[in-house]
Amino acid sequence: MADLTTKELSALTDQLNYERMMAGKYAAAQIGCQTQDLCATYDRCAQQHRDNYQSLLDFLK
Repeated sequence: MADLTTKELSALTDQLNYERMMAGKYAAAQIGCQTQDLCATYDRCAQQHRDNYQSLLDFLK
């Protein structure tokens, strides 16, 4: 992996925080939903953000 600048690392940190926050928001929304279809959609969205978060972490390793 190439050396990253401070600005690039800051942007990656911001994106990691965003992905973690969105995964949490979708997971919380899933708890309160009433319909199975909506719950499944929230679950897929939460999983996508968790996957994005993990991909970014893997990139930084």
